[in-house]
Amino acid sequence: MFDDFFLRAVVAGVGLALTTGPLGCFIIWRRMAYFGDTISHSALLGVALSLLFQLNLILSVFAVAAAVSILLLFLQRRQALSADALLGILSYATLAIGLVIVAFMSWIRIDLIAFLFGDILAVNRLDIALIWGGGILVLAAITWLWRPLLASTVNPELAEAEGLQPERAKLFFMLLMAVVIAIAMKIVGILLITALLIIPAATARRFAATPEMMAVFASLIGAVAVVGGLFGSLRYDTPSGPSIVVAALVLFIISLLPLARRVGAPATQHGGQGS
Repeated sequence: MFDDFFLRAVVAGVGLALTTGPLGCFIIWRRMAYFGDTISHSALLGVALSLLFQLNLILSVFAVAAAVSILLLFLQRRQALSADALLGILSYATLAIGLVIVAFMSWIRIDLIAFLFGDILAVNRLDIALIWGGGILVLAAITWLWRPLLASTVNPELAEAEGLQPERAKLFFMLLMAVVIAIAMKIVGILLITALLIIPAATARRFAATPEMMAVFASLIGAVAVVGGLFGSLRYDTPSGPSIVVAALVLFIISLLPLARRVGAPATQHGGQGS
């Protein structure tokens, strides 16, 4: 009925959506959407370095994203600039440096569109194994970090007083973001990763009564967006990555309609700290 490449795309996309759901919730709660953009933009620098030095693509992207996360934490502690200014500098600097390095490598033919917007239809079985394997590890880590992350989101001072080490939890969370961006880049692309993290979580917030319920709903909504976007892409011959994001946006708009009655609000709705 469907070609193998389409089925592989569905399996890979659903696996990624299940992983991005809980992470996206913490991005919403902690108001870190701009941080997600910064880390995703840094992925292009990782791509450029992997091509320049013939390194593994995913490991290179993860290394650069992790380095940017650690650098951001260091600069925030120096308090030289506001968080949004630091994020803006790092976001556009890493993106620009990556583009400049790519431009210098005239001996390599690079499909920038595939890196920027993804090519989920090109995933193979190894990619699927990496996405699901990495996703399981990320979800296990989120489960382990759930209490300190949630506590520091609601009240960092109280979390510190209880010995939950919120700064360490935040660092681990940033590294998990780097992992997800590294494995998600091939599916939705550098410019659309943050959308897949944020939009399903924002949609889930309309219906969830608890943080745990919101995390589950975000994963399910992301999976529905992936399947809907891929079928829409197949039906209308549109780019697969952007089609997935558009499907997620449609679900978010539907959640705003009066008929989509809000069931409850997560406990962290009024909490959250900027990155």
